[in-house]
Amino acid sequence: MLGKRLAFELLPIVRRCGAAAGLKSASAPRHDARREHGTSPGGSHVDEELREIFRFKDTKISNWIIENKARALCVRYTESNQDNRRRILRALASRYAVQHDDICQVAKRLVCTEPENERQMFVHERTLKDVLTPAYHWLFVIIGRLQHGVKFLVDLRTDVLELMAEIKDTDESIVVQQLNHTLLDLFLLWFSVGFLHVERITWESSCDILQKVSDYEAIHPIRNWLDLKRRVGPYRRCYVFMHPSMPREPIVVLHTALCDVIPDSVKGIEEAETRILGSAKKHITFLEEDKSKIKAAIFYSIVSTQKGLQGIELGNYLIKKVAGEITTEFPAIQQLSSLSPIPNFKTWLLDKLKQDVAFIFTTREYKVARDILQTENVISALKKILGTSLWTGDKQLAEFLKDPLLRACAWYLYKEKRRGYALNTVANFHLRNGAVMWRINWLADPSPRGVANSCGIMVNYRYFLEDSESNSRNYIEHFVISATEDVINRAMQAEKLRIALQ
Repeated sequence: MLGKRLAFELLPIVRRCGAAAGLKSASAPRHDARREHGTSPGGSHVDEELREIFRFKDTKISNWIIENKARALCVRYTESNQDNRRRILRALASRYAVQHDDICQVAKRLVCTEPENERQMFVHERTLKDVLTPAYHWLFVIIGRLQHGVKFLVDLRTDVLELMAEIKDTDESIVVQQLNHTLLDLFLLWFSVGFLHVERITWESSCDILQKVSDYEAIHPIRNWLDLKRRVGPYRRCYVFMHPSMPREPIVVLHTALCDVIPDSVKGIEEAETRILGSAKKHITFLEEDKSKIKAAIFYSIVSTQKGLQGIELGNYLIKKVAGEITTEFPAIQQLSSLSPIPNFKTWLLDKLKQDVAFIFTTREYKVARDILQTENVISALKKILGTSLWTGDKQLAEFLKDPLLRACAWYLYKEKRRGYALNTVANFHLRNGAVMWRINWLADPSPRGVANSCGIMVNYRYFLEDSESNSRNYIEHFVISATEDVINRAMQAEKLRIALQ
């Protein structure tokens, strides 16, 4: 959501510029407009400001006057409550969208023009392009030129996405989707990888950036400053993508661990660090890292921080850039892999159990489950047990669940699809990036969060740089998932259970 900080930064500028231009203050009351529209003061103010701004479109008035008006609008929106923001977005989407009648008229003139009349064809084509562009596209470009304007628009799109999720009316949904697509098209240009730069975060980085890196970490929450210091210290690397129009605002954050082998658990990362350090002192500097012992780089957390940039692939580019930097810094590294969570696996698992327990357990396993759980209602008992992480401490139960849950997880990752691609979002991300579904790890993350998401199971997606392009193309173009025999065999075992049910 849009924060107050932008308002505090922009408001003094707006007032100064408004006074210099002889314009009314953005906060000046307009009682007549309120009575006319019968709406809340904040809402009618913005309605007037929108009309006033769009009157300047296609005029020769000075840009700084238009930008001043746009600043005032940004402040007004930022200070508005959620209801008024919704009104503003709906007004933009409906009143300042493309005008279908204009499009039809220009299209008719274009169709009726003789192909030999190239000059007239060009005029009509140019006019058609203009009428096919929503008026609010012009406003967004103006706002994008303002200081902090790009961040404002990114946060604005977050509000648009939330509005889209709430709308039930089909016609309204269509016009709001056009608003969303217009913003997305602009961001695809503005957030091209060529405009981004990679920045490495260390303990010497500024406090505000370190705080944001901590706040944005969603996969393995950072417990305290000591934990953060370790994650940006020796045998770890933290990189972020930054955009020149959004200074001091990480867009993508990637945490990497430097290990001797590819770990099969979160704890395995710490164990690798202990092995590498050996009897050496615990507190070392980057210059004291033993490069000869670092054989693997593990991408254990990657987070896109801006909801408003949803749909723009940036994380895959950051992984590839970081892979290049790390293999240059540590020539002994031969293994690149993620250690990834499996969000929503447990939800999927419980849903399948509810449909038919035979989706998950063989007949023999089901009988063993009844004996261990001492109940005939296995599904109800499992739902209750899996609701907490306490079961991971029960060795008998954890050992029993290992094979059926790994088998089910392999099916979920390898076979469950959406439009031909992996249903799981994390799997889809790494597969699109050219990785191989390499190993499924039992109880790799036994924390309450890890158990709640995926029964503690995690996955290594292995990156073979020489094959990543062909793997990516096979997946994107032909829906082929690159996976190891172990993963495929487990998925096939699960498939036999489903065939037996038919």
